[in-house]
Amino acid sequence: MEYLPLIINLVSGAVGGNVAGKLMPNASLGTLGNSLAGIVGGGLGGSLLGMAGLGGLTGGGMDIGSIIGSIAGGGVGGGVLMAIIGFIRKAMAGGN
Repeated sequence: MEYLPLIINLVSGAVGGNVAGKLMPNASLGTLGNSLAGIVGGGLGGSLLGMAGLGGLTGGGMDIGSIIGSIAGGGVGGGVLMAIIGFIRKAMAGGN
């Protein structure tokens, strides 16, 4: 069960990436691109929360706090990374 927080981070990261893509259509990478960026960002977001000393939020436990922390960390991380990649892609293409 120690992989459950990671799985939650990755899934919520994919959701967060797609939500960010819908909120920022000019930076969107399409559904697949948003999902992939979100998955990577979700994994990174959960890892960063753990390294920042918030491991209690994203630890391997099955309590509601850990699950909510994993969802939040993954979703936010996925959305942020998708937005960064989308804006870099747009800037490289010469878009405003």
